[in-house]
Amino acid sequence: MKARPILLSSAALLLMPLAARAALSLAPLFSDHAVLQRDKPLPVWGRADPGEKIAVTFHGQTVHATAESDGRWIVYLAPVPASAEPAELTVAGTTESTVVHDVLVGEVWLASGQSNMEWSVSSLASEELKLASVDLPLLRQLKIQRSVASAPADTVKTDGWQPATPRTVGAFSAVGYFFARDLQRKLGVPVGLINSSYGGTEIEAWMSDLSRQNTSCAATLDARWKKAMSEWAPERIAAYPAAMTAWNNAEEHAKATHKKNLLPWPQPPSAPGWPTEPGGLFNGMIAPLQPAAIRGIVWYQGESNVGRAPEYAELFKAMILAWRQNWGDPTVPFYFVQLPNYANGKAGARDWAQLRDAQSRALELPATGMAIAIDVGEANNLHPTHKLEVGRRLALLAMAQLYGGTADFSGPVFHSATPEGPALRVRFTHAGDGLVSHDRPVQALELAGADKVFYPATAKIQRDTLLVSSPKVKTPVAVRYAWSNAPVANLYNGSGLPAVPFRSDRWLAGRWLGVKKNAR
Repeated sequence: MKARPILLSSAALLLMPLAARAALSLAPLFSDHAVLQRDKPLPVWGRADPGEKIAVTFHGQTVHATAESDGRWIVYLAPVPASAEPAELTVAGTTESTVVHDVLVGEVWLASGQSNMEWSVSSLASEELKLASVDLPLLRQLKIQRSVASAPADTVKTDGWQPATPRTVGAFSAVGYFFARDLQRKLGVPVGLINSSYGGTEIEAWMSDLSRQNTSCAATLDARWKKAMSEWAPERIAAYPAAMTAWNNAEEHAKATHKKNLLPWPQPPSAPGWPTEPGGLFNGMIAPLQPAAIRGIVWYQGESNVGRAPEYAELFKAMILAWRQNWGDPTVPFYFVQLPNYANGKAGARDWAQLRDAQSRALELPATGMAIAIDVGEANNLHPTHKLEVGRRLALLAMAQLYGGTADFSGPVFHSATPEGPALRVRFTHAGDGLVSHDRPVQALELAGADKVFYPATAKIQRDTLLVSSPKVKTPVAVRYAWSNAPVANLYNGSGLPAVPFRSDRWLAGRWLGVKKNAR
């Protein structure tokens, strides 16, 4: 439900020239059932007539502003503590007022990325869907409708804030829902989820033009975009909606019959106004949300950039830094999901492993965290169904790094590999009470000698270390784990959290670290 305007007296309205009156409006985040961020200054903004006096009242505060020459206005309310008691946010102009009802104060998180973040609760397997179909009135989502823009937009359409009920929860981001549900239960305060995601999209679309242009690969990106546009004739663009409709129908039929959709997914046109446009999703779906007060960001994207890992390593960090700068807070927490195991047509190939490695470079930035999903993907399914576990692992990161939780939040993380006879001793951080292999001995290990040729390896678990060896590598110098598209990744710590895929070598990174091109 949208905020409802309250008109002032007709006499007062008649005193104003008709052409001078413009409707008082609020930014899309401020509508009935909203959750606002606790304990931070609260920006509230919108549009009105140029020069119009605005008064914003919330939780006993009233703050004033004057609309600028372009009609924009903004106020900053003082921080408000968490409150599950519904309140009203009133915005009064010269001729009318708007009241936003049932506003709570708690923790607000932005959930963004491509299809695995957009994937809705209604698409879950029956067991997870049942777990989500409960009344959680203190958990609410604002779904940002898909929008592409060539310049930063002032506003964007939304589905309105929706409290989580069996009737509404189907439209929630599944990963976002389970993440927010765990936070709400552990923190005991309202949690708001702003779901701004779009399936099948590249990171370039989520970056501002400035942040993209300031990267070393800007010229390559521009050239690729120009070439792609040249390949989309008008008649091909015109045919795309019908192709997409056919694919959606086939997808629904496949779900209903429990069969695989054999139609290839139609790639969106490379043309301005489509989600492939560099900067288009930042302009249309992120810029209108700024400078909202939020606690942090969760992100699940990268599938559409597989095959371009060296670029992604730079672009991802540049995007995070730019979003933080745009929000005016260089410490906004940013937690992301490392891509799961997916064969992509060839389980033993390395392109997904390389993209996972590129994602992990973002951990060089402060206030970042990476949820590991290498064990919960599905080798032949780009959209694995285990969203509950992914959301739980994101929540573990937030609880441990931000909210002072004490539970383990990470599986084993590679620390070092040192020679020990014909083997390598591999040590980890976050090994907890010791390493555990599920179902069978540790899988997906490889060793290489100085020739840089990797061979399958085996390992003995010795408390919190692995002793890794291979009969084909007499003097090992490098070790890799889960370094393929769809590995059998079965190494965990005692808390049941999976080991992070790793490689001790830097050979493969030659294109951005300057090592030999013939490295494998």
